[in-house]
Amino acid sequence: MKHTGIHSSQRHYRSPSCGIRGPHLRTVCVCDCLGQKREMDILETNAFDRRQRRNTCCVLFLYLLPFFASCTLYFYLWIPDSAPSLLAAGIKAAPILSLVFLVFSYNGGRSLMGVAGGLLLSAGGDCCLIWPELFIHGMSCFALAHLLYSFSFLSSRYSAISSSFSFYILYLPLWLIGGGLYVYLVPFLRLDPEADVLVPAIGGYVLLIVIMATLAVRTRRPLVLLGSLVFMASDLTIALTKFNVFDIEYERHIIMTTYYLAQLMIALGDVKAVLEEDADDIHKWKRS
Repeated sequence: MKHTGIHSSQRHYRSPSCGIRGPHLRTVCVCDCLGQKREMDILETNAFDRRQRRNTCCVLFLYLLPFFASCTLYFYLWIPDSAPSLLAAGIKAAPILSLVFLVFSYNGGRSLMGVAGGLLLSAGGDCCLIWPELFIHGMSCFALAHLLYSFSFLSSRYSAISSSFSFYILYLPLWLIGGGLYVYLVPFLRLDPEADVLVPAIGGYVLLIVIMATLAVRTRRPLVLLGSLVFMASDLTIALTKFNVFDIEYERHIIMTTYYLAQLMIALGDVKAVLEEDADDIHKWKRS
């Protein structure tokens, strides 16, 4: 047998598919394996995301059944036409309490200082407004709710999306509408026996709801943004009808439909923000 002078472990082999030899071939194979693994991870992540979205939709639908059922009961019994009672207050607040449970289930205890807390205060406001003499108390509950919504919209899961100039343009109409409405209401408020309390109280409330809507626009999240605008429309209808500015047909239907819709969108927007935050954490863990 002829001796070639090359140790068997130092022999270079040619790849059948390319002209790369020995050690370089092993490097290419490792790179190919890593590339294939990365591609498989991406496919698995996409499949996981699709499953998660399907599961989330099913779970959300189940969570929202009490909300739709309690809304149906409220409109069927038409509580505004009934005498004030604890039962009427409970039925009116039931849809909002079901949203509290939804947000709390996804966001935990920290939501009590955010959207879930705002919803709880809103439910308290709903109960107060069953009795006309508790109007100021109910408005105070809603003012605090807007304050908690504002704090929530400033949190990290909302501020992750930066605002563009086109969204800044929306701020001006909000403040013009809020300020213009208050100036327009003041003469009507002065006709009320409690004008000394109502004039500053309504002014503070308008300020808080406009701030809340401005911060909602800043998040650039459609559900939260639309929810805040619909909430403003609901309160605008209350102000125009309660203080005898306009007589609007089916005012109570408009007020309660827009109110429940606004709270639903804000709650779903908060849940969506939490789910996206969790998904981002999973993707970062996958990439690490």
